[in-house]
Amino acid sequence: MADHAVWRGHLRLALVSCPVALYSARREAGSLHFHLINPKTGHRVRMVSLDAETDEEIGRRDLVRGYEFKKDTYLLMSEADFEAARIDSSSTLTIAKFVTADSIDPLYYDSSYYMAPDGESGADVFVVLREAFAKSGRVALSRMVIGRRERAVAIMPMGRGLVVHTLYEARDINDAGHVFDTIADAKADADMVALATQLIERQSGRYDPAADNEDRYETRLREVIDARLRGEGVQPEAAEADEGSNVVDLMALLKQSLGAAKSPAEPAPKPARKQAGGAGRAKSPSGRKRAAADRKG
Repeated sequence: MADHAVWRGHLRLALVSCPVALYSARREAGSLHFHLINPKTGHRVRMVSLDAETDEEIGRRDLVRGYEFKKDTYLLMSEADFEAARIDSSSTLTIAKFVTADSIDPLYYDSSYYMAPDGESGADVFVVLREAFAKSGRVALSRMVIGRRERAVAIMPMGRGLVVHTLYEARDINDAGHVFDTIADAKADADMVALATQLIERQSGRYDPAADNEDRYETRLREVIDARLRGEGVQPEAAEADEGSNVVDLMALLKQSLGAAKSPAEPAPKPARKQAGGAGRAKSPSGRKRAAADRKG
């Protein structure tokens, strides 16, 4: 576990509490990082903080936070001011209620933190709470102050510890109505839905974070970088052609995806006979179904 706790306090359920520490579950190790470079000199560009009025350069350690209470007029805030604003959730995660996991829309999940006992004292209480959470099959809801903001959090068991997910507020989530309301209110074809469902069943499997979450673009980008360092070039992969779709094409594509279009167990359909006096006309979907039935008969 990381040695740097991002939050320390107490986990409380009714009158029972124990000291806990939170550690970030996310890390950036292994990701590609780029610097901004002046292409004329090849030198790295240095970002500096400048006074907006005097253009004087200011070190970041000398900066303070300010609240703009009127245009271009700021109230300077000190650490003592932020300390004076502390509330109970600044240091205590009090369980408000328990809910089912599926009652929380995934849109509301934000950052994740691992929770462990903070020291040996209270470790026995932590284990009892963890096991009770697991046995209930429910998610604990609480609130905590982190990053100078009180956040709602969901707490659930994970292995030998607990995991805390900060939750977005409703005001943080864009309303989907203005996007989804533009989707036509059309009824899906039952046969096509059945084929698509078969395809889903065939491709169903177990979620594997290591494989399913791989950043293939970064892998490809590393190949480009390595090739450039060797003085070579890499050709971009050809983009897949957009064939468009209509009802007939979609049905055919679904069947091809399932391997039903050219199954080894089924012979390829015979070409349609030409009608007297000219080329044969393509049969309609209903005509093709009748012809297939005639052949089977």
